[in-house]
Amino acid sequence: MKATATVAALFLAGLSAWAQVNFTSSDLPIAVINTFGVEVPDEPKIPGHLGLIYNGPGQRNYLSDPFSDYDGAIGIELRGSTSQFYDKKPFSIELRDAAGEDLDAPLLGMPEESDWALVAPFNDKTLMRDALAHAYARATLPWSPRTRYCEVVLNGDYIGVYMLIETIKRDAQRVNIKKLDPDDISGNALTGGYILRMDKYGPSPGSVGGDWPSAYAPAPGAWQETWFQYHYPKAEDIQPEQADYIRNYLGAFEDMLAAPDYGQHYADWIDVDTWVDYLLVQELAKNTDGYRLSAYFYKQRDSDGGKIAMGPIWDFNISLGIGDYCGGPDYTGWALDFNTVCPGDGWIIHFWWAQLWNDPAFRQRIAERWAMLRAGAWSNEALFGAIDSISNLLGEAQARNFERWPIFGQYVWPNAFIGENYAQEVDYLRTWLQNRLGWLDAQIPQLPTGLSGPIARAELLKVWPNPATAAAWADLPDDGSQWTLSLMDLNGRILWQQAGSGGLRRLAPGHALPPGIYLCRAAAHDGRLQLARIIRQ
Repeated sequence: MKATATVAALFLAGLSAWAQVNFTSSDLPIAVINTFGVEVPDEPKIPGHLGLIYNGPGQRNYLSDPFSDYDGAIGIELRGSTSQFYDKKPFSIELRDAAGEDLDAPLLGMPEESDWALVAPFNDKTLMRDALAHAYARATLPWSPRTRYCEVVLNGDYIGVYMLIETIKRDAQRVNIKKLDPDDISGNALTGGYILRMDKYGPSPGSVGGDWPSAYAPAPGAWQETWFQYHYPKAEDIQPEQADYIRNYLGAFEDMLAAPDYGQHYADWIDVDTWVDYLLVQELAKNTDGYRLSAYFYKQRDSDGGKIAMGPIWDFNISLGIGDYCGGPDYTGWALDFNTVCPGDGWIIHFWWAQLWNDPAFRQRIAERWAMLRAGAWSNEALFGAIDSISNLLGEAQARNFERWPIFGQYVWPNAFIGENYAQEVDYLRTWLQNRLGWLDAQIPQLPTGLSGPIARAELLKVWPNPATAAAWADLPDDGSQWTLSLMDLNGRILWQQAGSGGLRRLAPGHALPPGIYLCRAAAHDGRLQLARIIRQ
């Protein structure tokens, strides 16, 4: 996905000139990439060479050492969307044999595979949010990609600390579902496994089906759409019978979930434990992109249960308090509330999650699982121990990284906090997580008996006149209920709020709001929710 020049300028506005670093050795593995003088493009992959220097635990690695972990051909291209516009670029790498074909090989102790990602932490000045999210997820989900830190030299230029990460693949050591061969077009073999995702749509020329939209709006009255993509098999590889099967199956699943009696049936369709754990990872980190982008799920073969499981997680670089929009820096509130906090975003959370959240039995599972995790795998000792471990691991290398990219004390989109050094950035992360845990520990036990948040499916609120030049009114159901009426900006900040009965209510009396677009939210004390956007001229 291409960003505009204006967006790119925003990301990099005011940043210092980049420095060169005299790099000779590291206590991390060293990745040496050579593209023979050719600049790495967005796509397609170009030929290159990768040498990995890793002399083992506790051993120092020198740039002059032999390529001990990998020494061979690769294809390489840029990866990501907005992240491509940082000067520190992320890469997708494909290991290749002498004939240019895919080559499966283990890298830095991770199971063999041909496709890998080199993530380039830049706006995240702790360099660890993605790594932390995967570490936390590995403690609860069936699998989350393994990560290894390294320092990278590209065409002789030291470019800093990177994270080598497994990509989402189907195999026994990753997403462990049955292999789907091209001739699996009938019977039990046709039923799985499949890996799909919800993400921004994009055309898939030459594919059997490519991306396709849900038949259901992501929220009542929403102008946005939810799009699904094939991940395994790839769009260009999936057979027509397989494409028809999984689309029809997903459609039938959505029909069930949209029906009034869905609560009696959804457990027959989904692996509930994975959905609960996926939700808790998103909420622990309050991932701004959570549930709606890079949202992977997979279907098992019927002989293995046939259910839809959520995960693996992907893309947590705007989480754990880093983002300065859509409620990102606020340690309170649910990530699931994105649709009410940022209703104008082009990609909002699909109705699946509102339906499940509204089921008391599902909320009971969340509360029970949270208590279990907090007593063990997600104890304070475990969660903060991971931060300390990564911080210690990067102690030497991060100094070189920020010598190469001197961005402390400067805004890099979307920084909610701007530290003057590495220690301040890590301290902000620790403090934010401590506060987040306190809020979740207080809220989650209430879930079995109440929504504890405005995630119920919203109805349209009648607001007039709209656009408004002076006074505006909200028309609430006059049924004896008490309603809290709020006006918020598109970043989710509450500008005015008032509780009262239904009927006609004047919005923000005595408050002079500048021209702009605002969100009006009416929340009844019984959990009903109504929303509208209002334009102030």
